[in-house]
Amino acid sequence: MSFTISSIAFAAIDQMYAGMEAVLKKGAAAARAKGVEEETFLNWRIAPDMFPLARQIRIATELPVRGLTRIAGADMPSFADDEVTFDQFLGRIEKARKLVHALDIAALDADPDASITFPAGAGKEMTLPRSAYLQNFILPNLYFHASATYLLMRQLGVEVGKRDYLAVPA
Repeated sequence: MSFTISSIAFAAIDQMYAGMEAVLKKGAAAARAKGVEEETFLNWRIAPDMFPLARQIRIATELPVRGLTRIAGADMPSFADDEVTFDQFLGRIEKARKLVHALDIAALDADPDASITFPAGAGKEMTLPRSAYLQNFILPNLYFHASATYLLMRQLGVEVGKRDYLAVPA
């Protein structure tokens, strides 16, 4: 059995986005129950040099969309980055999911060994085979920022566990 870029990407992204949705819904409920402004949760960070929760969600949603769009050779979508509530972030996750699934599957899966050059932060670029770009850059970044979202919620006292993160039914 062979795997395609789209089959790997869609499965991983759908699972991580479902997990983030579950965690954020519980976070919103916990903030309400504790009488804490959502902004407090969304600006929370574990360490001073760490991005806050809102930025973790933004990266986890934007990076996979932009990466797969680049692989597919499609027009790059934009995100407003103006979310300030849990509901708005849940909408952002749904937008990201729709953008990913709207990409041309044939274009995503074409020539997985072809090289792709992409921005890699601080004005740098990297070049990798398209399949390696997915496996070694896009997905690890998604997992990292989805994990950070989960861990920030845990630190805030939100009752979430591994099943929430992995979007596994109870």
